Amino acid sequence: MRSRAAVAFEAGKPLEIVDVDLDGPKAGEVMVEIKATGICHTDEFTLSGADPEGLFPAILGHEGAGVVVEVGEGVTSVRKGDHVIPLYTPECRECPSCLSRKTNLCTAIRATQGQGLMPDGTSRFSLDGKPLFHYMGCSTFSNFTVLPEIAVAKVREDAPFDKICYVGCGVTTGVGAVINTAKVEIGSTAVVFGLGGIGLNVIQGLKLAGADMIIGVDLNNSKKEWGERFGMTHFVNPAEAGEDIVPHIVNLTKRGADQIGGADYTFDCTGNVKVMRQALECAHRGWGVSVVIGVAPAGAEIATRPFQLVTGRTWKGTAFGGARGRTDVPRIVDWYMEKKIQIDPMITHILALEDINRGFDLMHAGESIRSVVVY
Repeated sequence: MRSRAAVAFEAGKPLEIVDVDLDGPKAGEVMVEIKATGICHTDEFTLSGADPEGLFPAILGHEGAGVVVEVGEGVTSVRKGDHVIPLYTPECRECPSCLSRKTNLCTAIRATQGQGLMPDGTSRFSLDGKPLFHYMGCSTFSNFTVLPEIAVAKVREDAPFDKICYVGCGVTTGVGAVINTAKVEIGSTAVVFGLGGIGLNVIQGLKLAGADMIIGVDLNNSKKEWGERFGMTHFVNPAEAGEDIVPHIVNLTKRGADQIGGADYTFDCTGNVKVMRQALECAHRGWGVSVVIGVAPAGAEIATRPFQLVTGRTWKGTAFGGARGRTDVPRIVDWYMEKKIQIDPMITHILALEDINRGFDLMHAGESIRSVVVY
């Protein structure tokens, strides 16, 4: 069949809107009509050419929501008409990683997914007889796409596509980092570095978890209002702190008779390795946990003095918020529908597919939290 899609033909060039050919689902696969897709910084990272694993020509996009329109042989967990969210981190429930219950990093289709292909080593997309690469196993910048059955999460049918598509990456990554990775307790103190789409979701995850003190850190003062909207209690602009940000936050979080400062939990949502170090070092000695969420440039390395770890701090990383896609994503959609978390305010721009490049421009200009393309 034919599908309207935004294709990345070359790194650093705008996406081109064309009609592509899409083969139907094979055994264990499903075809989904994408109704809405978010434009994420990860898409921009690949499109820019900075992604060392980026492949071209490809159909980008990994943050979507839609309806199953066809299923391949042997598919049992979803059927035609089901509402689903594509998963760039699948959940097969059978590989050693899934069975360990210690990680969400399913390995069932990792090799071919990284090659821009379906599990059988081929692509379902083509243009003029030449294959196009899939992206993160999703390719939601196409009106129709094909995914493995284990890479779709069935969700409730009364949830709006243009909002829950954000659960496919940003919301789950931020909220999940708090709930699944850090396991924040009621009454905790926390610091969030970077108040973009991920950071704001970390903040609302902290509020959901019952954190008492939620400090947001950003160089842009306009983010103060955004952070407060989602539960932030304190705001710090490092450029205006008057001292190094680490002692500033340590002083801000001092408590108890011994007046030892430091946050119980810190989160880096910037991808800046200097900030990652700062996040670790303003965590509380003895038990502070710092979670790296932001994606650093290729080849970047993090550093700290070993003493920071010897004295009880823990450095952790998280992907997709530690969420098991088919299990956890439907629950997060439920939280949204039950008004336990917010999504609507973060969808700052709704675009047509033909205007998708404007979404990247808005991102670069810092004028959007999340732009969503509605088909």
